[in-house]
Amino acid sequence: MKIFSIDHFDAIVVRVPNSLHQVKAEFFKTLGHPARIRVLELLADGDRTVGELLPEIGLEASNLSQQLGVLRRAGVVTATKEGNTVVYSIASPVITELLAVSRKALTGLLSDQVAILDDLRADQ
Repeated sequence: MKIFSIDHFDAIVVRVPNSLHQVKAEFFKTLGHPARIRVLELLADGDRTVGELLPEIGLEASNLSQQLGVLRRAGVVTATKEGNTVVYSIASPVITELLAVSRKALTGLLSDQVAILDDLRADQ
């Protein structure tokens, strides 16, 4: 039986439990729908009711309600009942920051792609 000391390894790999990766994947799956992203962008500007979201989103009320339910169950948005109305809010300012960071990342990626397209067109 061979026993290897730590000196035989170039690097130590620290493994994160699969459950953490699964939780992260589920979180990003929650954000992985265009209507949900649009809802979050609108809520980043302030709390809104379904009636205020509907004309901005362009979905049927039942579909919007379904998307809000997904966000609410994931803890991304909160719903507060005010009389007969439900007001939706982003649950944490970190979600708003994530939206801003993703916009910045996409802007950089897309501008790089435009530069590559310009180079390709110039070579033709």
